[in-house]
Amino acid sequence: MSITQKPVRIAGPVANPKAPRETPPPGAWDAHAHIFGPADQFPYAPGRGYTPPDAPVERYIALLDRLGLARGLVVQGNAHGYDNRVVLDALARYPQRLRGVAITDTRVALSDLRAWHALGMRGLRFHLLPEDPGYVRGVGLNVFETFRATMRELGWVMQIFCDHRVMVGVAPTLRAISREMPVIVDHMLMVPAAKGVNEPNFQALLRLVGEGAVHVKVSAAYRLSDKFPDYPDARPFHDALVAANPERLVWGTDWPHPWVTAAAMPDEGHLLDLFYAWTPDERVRRKILVETPTQLFAA
Repeated sequence: MSITQKPVRIAGPVANPKAPRETPPPGAWDAHAHIFGPADQFPYAPGRGYTPPDAPVERYIALLDRLGLARGLVVQGNAHGYDNRVVLDALARYPQRLRGVAITDTRVALSDLRAWHALGMRGLRFHLLPEDPGYVRGVGLNVFETFRATMRELGWVMQIFCDHRVMVGVAPTLRAISREMPVIVDHMLMVPAAKGVNEPNFQALLRLVGEGAVHVKVSAAYRLSDKFPDYPDARPFHDALVAANPERLVWGTDWPHPWVTAAAMPDEGHLLDLFYAWTPDERVRRKILVETPTQLFAA
């Protein structure tokens, strides 16, 4: 999408999510969410792929409270491009509740990353795609190299939004980077559920997880499955990741669910219920919800 084209308007989250059936353990995290706007304070970026309704930080804090979650990781969203002020403002206002992951190009100075760290930023997000999407949608490994040493110094994570088709090719690079800093792959690699867990790129990810080289977010099952609202064909991917190495997993809502239609918009309380149903072992739940995200983001 060029900046001369009008971005698609997308739906917003459900207005009143249900309370989950079980209260999460103390210190539990939502390890993947976004904040959008308010647009009159934090304008949406030219060249973005979509225009969301405002989903401000106050509403996100209310969601955490509704779900019984202590902490949240706010990830810069495409609608704001490389302008991370919306995330930095949220971190400054809720330092005890929130940490952040930014998206930026090389115009940002390394000294800025250190200032962001003091506010609660804990990583940078990169997009690994088979082709240029044609609009502002993250940065790739070339930009990572600019920030690599500073990220290592700060103890930051490298977060990856990865088209599943490229994982076989990029796995050796991610393995090498993981020796310097945590590497986190979003949303179970977003493999279409119909391809099954034996899909070669997902198997490459499982090997990385099993080795302890890479973390994965067991989030956004609707990015794998269109079987709303329970996504049963996405569960085998969740199960395979838990079996591979539960110590390398975190969970998140992906609130406010960019690009999901209003008719298929998930209820976050139901998403947490699904996580509990798919993760029956209490020790594993605590590892995924509390211990691992605390190790990655809290310091």
